[in-house]
Amino acid sequence: MALLHPEDAVLEAMLDGWLKQQKARRLDSSTIKDRRSVISRFVDFSGEYPWNWTAGQVDDWSATLVMEGGKASTLRSYQGALRLFCDYITSPHYGWAAQCEALFGTHPVQVCHEWNTAAHLTDYEGDPDRRPMTREEIQAFLDHADDQVERAVRLGRKGALAAYRDATVFKTIYGWGLRCVESCGLDTTDFYRNPAAPELGRYGNANVRWGKGSRGSGPRRRMVASVMPWAVDALEDYLINIRPRFRNPYDLKAVWLTERGGRLQPRHIEARFAAYRDELGMDTDLVPHCLRHSYVTHLVEDGVDPKFVQDQLGHRFASTTAIYTGVSTDFMNTMMRKALDRAFEHEERERK
Repeated sequence: MALLHPEDAVLEAMLDGWLKQQKARRLDSSTIKDRRSVISRFVDFSGEYPWNWTAGQVDDWSATLVMEGGKASTLRSYQGALRLFCDYITSPHYGWAAQCEALFGTHPVQVCHEWNTAAHLTDYEGDPDRRPMTREEIQAFLDHADDQVERAVRLGRKGALAAYRDATVFKTIYGWGLRCVESCGLDTTDFYRNPAAPELGRYGNANVRWGKGSRGSGPRRRMVASVMPWAVDALEDYLINIRPRFRNPYDLKAVWLTERGGRLQPRHIEARFAAYRDELGMDTDLVPHCLRHSYVTHLVEDGVDPKFVQDQLGHRFASTTAIYTGVSTDFMNTMMRKALDRAFEHEERERK
């Protein structure tokens, strides 16, 4: 029996087959749903079925997204979904080209090419205003966090334990270069000895289990070597002397517990950071993620190998780490002076 609307039936079968393919790759259901939505939007925009799509339609669609103020990351995500769908329906493994040729006298082609899609330069599309904090700002902020503990104790308030926890959270984020969600996901069993740093005891390495993964792949683990002994001391003191005083009715292994015994959430860290920042009169653009930027910048200024820093952060691309880096003017001037001195010494040797 001939299909009443063969075009709609084939399109729906293509989308269902693509869904199964992505499920077989164990992609997140939210990612699959978002990608299907992108394809539906492009069908509506182009007014054509996939076997009639052209590269020019992709050009028009992308230009419209840009004019509507879409971010570069959004544009790249949409184009990526369209490219993947075209890869699926043009693959000889699934037979869609032959079926479309038999039914409609034409076949689908790949319409996303190097010259009509946004180039992938980095895996970070964050706000460039999230600058690293200076060493002076870091010191002032952490001192202020410590002062809140002493203030609560002096006034006999109940918040002393929470203030101590929060101060240690900020030291840990900066000390290991973590994201908020990575820090909140830490368990007490996520720290290990490092044979190369026996003096740090069981805190030589941190196992970060909730690192940012590629779209659809889920969290990506990484091991972060401890490089700031003072941060290790602060964390160890908290785990031994402060954490046991929190209620833990659910027997959670979370490093950071709330007053009610749950796991601390990123929104609390963000709110407390903003409160301390405003109390100090610091730039309102500063957020907890700036502590991670500061970690990168200060390690680079201290001469740590950039590849090591990249691995510590879990970045796939060195260009991403470069975005995080914002070395100070003093550092730049020092490097310039050293470069000039080497150049003049070389010229002097040549003259002799």
